[in-house]
Amino acid sequence: MNESVQQVYLREDVYFEPLLRNWYAWPYLLPPVCTALNFMGRNLRLMKSFVNNHRIHIAARSQPGLAGGDFVDCSEEQVEDVRRLVEDIESHDVYRRIRDAVAELNELLAKETGHSLERLYEQVPEVLRGYVELVYDGGHNATFRLIEGLIYESPLYDESIQSISLGMLERVERRPFVLSSPRFPDQNHLHLDVPLSSPSLDELFAARTRPVSMDRMRKLFADCQQQGGVGFDELFTATPPQRGYEPLQSSLRIRFTGHAGLLLETPHVAIMVDPVIASVDKRYVETDIVSFAQLPDRIDYVCLTHTHMDHVCVETLIQLRHKIGCVLVPKNSGGNLFDPSVKLMLQKIGLIVREFEDMETLRLDDGYIRAIPFLGEHADLNIRSKTAWYFELAGKKIFSGADSASVDAIMYERIHRLIGKLDLLFIGMECVGAPLSWMYGPLFIKPIPRAINESRRLNGSDFDSARKLVEIFAPNEVYIYALGMEPWFRYFMGLDYHENSRQVQESERLLAFCAERGLHAERLVGSRRWEL
Repeated sequence: MNESVQQVYLREDVYFEPLLRNWYAWPYLLPPVCTALNFMGRNLRLMKSFVNNHRIHIAARSQPGLAGGDFVDCSEEQVEDVRRLVEDIESHDVYRRIRDAVAELNELLAKETGHSLERLYEQVPEVLRGYVELVYDGGHNATFRLIEGLIYESPLYDESIQSISLGMLERVERRPFVLSSPRFPDQNHLHLDVPLSSPSLDELFAARTRPVSMDRMRKLFADCQQQGGVGFDELFTATPPQRGYEPLQSSLRIRFTGHAGLLLETPHVAIMVDPVIASVDKRYVETDIVSFAQLPDRIDYVCLTHTHMDHVCVETLIQLRHKIGCVLVPKNSGGNLFDPSVKLMLQKIGLIVREFEDMETLRLDDGYIRAIPFLGEHADLNIRSKTAWYFELAGKKIFSGADSASVDAIMYERIHRLIGKLDLLFIGMECVGAPLSWMYGPLFIKPIPRAINESRRLNGSDFDSARKLVEIFAPNEVYIYALGMEPWFRYFMGLDYHENSRQVQESERLLAFCAERGLHAERLVGSRRWEL
């Protein structure tokens, strides 16, 4: 066969990372002001530490229990790459100016005592001028809100800093943890200078299951700068995926796809919740891993629960973009720095998005989707963009609670009166969450006092919290998920469990509680299927 017309597939073990200035694009790095604060408050600090003490960082990556730690997972050969990246970022001082402007604006507003703020607009630092509204809360405390839609249309949102990295699992021991390490075009990775919204990426990732000519693939990316030790052609194979999609044989099929991911299918609709799909290589062939090739050709709706990166997974959403109808997301608080709009950030990378209010409903041919209030796991910050999802499909009632906690059981009792008894309850029990600073620290201009940082943690449900949900909703079946136990997701979860881990012990207590009452319950890892 002529090589130019040879039909090929994107290899199953190819993994993809979306990048901003060589750093992994997660939901709190995409919004422009958050971009600046994360680079200035975390990324530069980590990289400078690595340049000055790289041997300490290299030693840390091999230590058990330090997965997800505050160290850069780069090699000694990459010290100069890191140094050059530091110099490049510091040469573009817009990040410093944004951080300084946020600090200056906070100080300015802290002096206000309830009088009109209109006179202060002329004192807003230039880089933020025209992008903020000055407001009071109900206690006459002055603050500001970002006009996010305008910021995304401004030079502060710069697609030229976006790129992608492609690697193959067979060539690496493991993927480094995503939050602490920049990515470089080394011997195991190919970097392409292409924006995340590019339609070319849709054709690339569609080739996981739809054969395409090698000539077409080369032409799509011919104008992109390519760097790294992996040849573009090496990413493709003439061999189709080993496992494919299995057609629906029942009125409702539910599949647990790993971590907090669910796939719900009826003859009329396919819905995914919090999808994080892994690339597959020979290490995982015999496991319960769910691959891209096993998903349906059309995903009508993707329901996202909250903005943490293991639930809004940018790398998975871009790879599924060509088959997604609409992404359903919780409404945000309207310009709060700590609560960026999921809708706006996903629209900018090419997805169709609809926001949902608490308890809002979307009617379907054979049921409906409903947004359920989500309490807990956000360190008491004013973050509105979080929702659990409730599904009534083919006569069954399913609650996907993600990392919700019953900190106010009365709210769930009120919801129970509306939706009734559940068939399946899915609840996360990652009850030893990171402290406030782990995710949100760079967004604070001043250091967080230690006692506050330790008190306000990103906790999901413990036994008592999950037990209350079981007692209130009286489900037929209970499933504990979103614990980050799948080894193939370690690169973004960064968790190491043992039998004495509190998460394991608390979930064991819930399993025992359910067993005592004759209630079926499981702790999910890998995949699981229900035909209903």
